[in-house]
Amino acid sequence: MITVCLNKANFEYDIHSLVKAFYAREEVKVFADPEKIQRLEQECSPRLRLEILYQNGEEGEKDSIEINLLEPREDFGYDIGLTGRTEADFSQRIETKNQLKRCLYQMLSQYTGQTLPWGALTGIRPVKIAMSMLEEGKGDEEIQDYMAQSYFASPEKINLSIEIAKRERKLLQQVDYQEGYSLYIGIPFCPSICSYCSFSSSPIEKWKERVQDYLDALEVEINVTAQLCRGRKLNTIYIGGGTPTTLSPKYLDWLLDKVGEYFDCDHLAEYTVEAGRPDSITRDKLKVLKDHGISRISINPQTMKQQTLDIIGRRHTPEQAIEVFSIARELGFDNINMDLIVGLPEESIVDVRATMEAIQKLSPDSLTVHSLALKRAARFQMFPEDYQGMEMANSWEIIDLTANYARMMGLAPYYLYRQKNMAGNFENVGYAAPGKAGLYNILMMEEKQPILALGAGSISKRLFSDGRIERCENVKDVAQYIGRIDEMIERKKALFQDFNLC
Repeated sequence: MITVCLNKANFEYDIHSLVKAFYAREEVKVFADPEKIQRLEQECSPRLRLEILYQNGEEGEKDSIEINLLEPREDFGYDIGLTGRTEADFSQRIETKNQLKRCLYQMLSQYTGQTLPWGALTGIRPVKIAMSMLEEGKGDEEIQDYMAQSYFASPEKINLSIEIAKRERKLLQQVDYQEGYSLYIGIPFCPSICSYCSFSSSPIEKWKERVQDYLDALEVEINVTAQLCRGRKLNTIYIGGGTPTTLSPKYLDWLLDKVGEYFDCDHLAEYTVEAGRPDSITRDKLKVLKDHGISRISINPQTMKQQTLDIIGRRHTPEQAIEVFSIARELGFDNINMDLIVGLPEESIVDVRATMEAIQKLSPDSLTVHSLALKRAARFQMFPEDYQGMEMANSWEIIDLTANYARMMGLAPYYLYRQKNMAGNFENVGYAAPGKAGLYNILMMEEKQPILALGAGSISKRLFSDGRIERCENVKDVAQYIGRIDEMIERKKALFQDFNLC
């Protein structure tokens, strides 16, 4: 365990993320409560303690941040390992945060002897920095200097950010995204819940008697949302979850009929359904998707190692993934994405290489490689005793391996994001063949346009001309969603009032 004691509550998430990046296997506790820290340390002696002091400057002096890295002694006292200090201006929150992170990063780097590929960057959208600078007319060298000096990011990651930002800008020229919008529809059901999952999903078996109730509530939200957006061009639709293909062919056909009935789809640049788990996909369901003009689907094995699939609770085999992929190709789908996760339990680089070899033979049109991120609601976190002794290791060698295989398949990186609780400072990257990139992914991740999100657990975002981004969330619980649909519709109406007046 590593404890971090603050004299004021501020920047806890950034501190936690940065310390966790250096100490991926350690539990990190960050509190502005010395008594709570002391109780934690009495229960379990920490590996390190960090003290972070925000100090207001006296008259004529600047504010400052002091960081002390303390090493525990056998007598339960502490020795100072390192001390760092940086000037700050607490009235400038963003720059203060960056000053803190730079100081903390340099101290941890000196103490551990490590450097991190992303340096002090802890946000989920590193490409956004390169994108905004390109839009300001900055050149590659200027971006490289800024990201190196401000965040200590490596040349490789800086260049990856620039490469993706340039590709995204080119892809976004295909749509009038500033005057349009995208639609997300969530189906919160899965065949079973994977051990790493924290999404708003429930086993379909538990809710099979209420699927129609859920869809009825969803239709009400679809109807109202379509009215809010009348006059705007719908650029992309993404139906995700959960696993949309847990719906029967009849219900899937009904849902897609309703989308086509209420929304003007004449300007669609992309229509994606995350078919998802191979054990939920059938030929009949794929035919329904094809008949409705779905242009992009995702088939997600996550790994092609059977033992891992068993551990994480996915009730399908690698052979099923290959079979449904082949059926999709046979039915004419020419834009198929596949999702993989690296860092799963008991998987070595040898296993990841075997998975990449199997995926290479299938030759998907795009590939998304996720680094495992464990959130509090995941079974891995809630029941750690069930996974004791299991190695969950990721490395930059594994990340580089997947990137090399993607490039060998003719797939180039087109979007990148990072997640909270992603140990090791890693990333998720989407790769695609020319003309096969997922536009919705870019629009959503780079926050380039409004996203109208429907269904349990979904989050709508509205972008305003002054740069503000406001959100409204739907409740996650299926029964609550059904029972409180009118309340959620009113929230959506409040956020998107006058939205149809372009």
